[in-house]
Amino acid sequence: MDERRKAVVLLSGGLDSMVAAGIARELGFELLALTIDYGQRHSVEIEAARRIAALLAARHVVLKLDLTQFGGSALTGDMDVPKSGVSSAIPVTYVPARNSVLLGLALAWAEAAGARDLFIGVNAVDYSGYPDCRPEFIAAFEALANVATKAGVEGGAFHVHSPLQAMSKADIALEAVRLGLDAGVSHSCYDPAHDGVHCGLCDACRLRSRGFAQAGLSDPTRYAGQPQGG
Repeated sequence: MDERRKAVVLLSGGLDSMVAAGIARELGFELLALTIDYGQRHSVEIEAARRIAALLAARHVVLKLDLTQFGGSALTGDMDVPKSGVSSAIPVTYVPARNSVLLGLALAWAEAAGARDLFIGVNAVDYSGYPDCRPEFIAAFEALANVATKAGVEGGAFHVHSPLQAMSKADIALEAVRLGLDAGVSHSCYDPAHDGVHCGLCDACRLRSRGFAQAGLSDPTRYAGQPQGG
């Protein structure tokens, strides 16, 4: 592969996005890392994204977008983050159409930069049931990208990569080790303490902790409370 080929990677600062970026780098892409500061409850993950981008030698853009103007989610509004365990229902931490919005911005940068590959760290195994993490969504967005852009209609096909799609959190933790990535640099918690410590009780903390345990790996994460089973 041409080492100068570019890919836009959505980099939230979480473990999943870090591993997706690591995979893109391993494939030989020049990384354009896009972090969206959309008004989420804290800035801890933004700082984690900065650290990850530096470690991966990525060109990094942090784009401000205030989704608190819309609300509709515990991450962008006044609702409490649920901490009673991962359920089968779509939780209030779902941000309306978030991945559609984020991928749309990634697509805009990709077209402007001459990139035709987008990477996103979604998975549909150990996750909170968000509809925009499913393979059907990724396939639909890729199809959209190729009819909604000048590059697409002129034959420069876009590809949306979701390399973690069928991985469990344990698989993802092991993949971080294989790639030589320090999982402790990433941040997953929806509702961290003011000093950035993971709460240990939200869905993201429970899934993260369980993944390391199932992988048989030491969890480098600092938790304010001991995570329980999902």
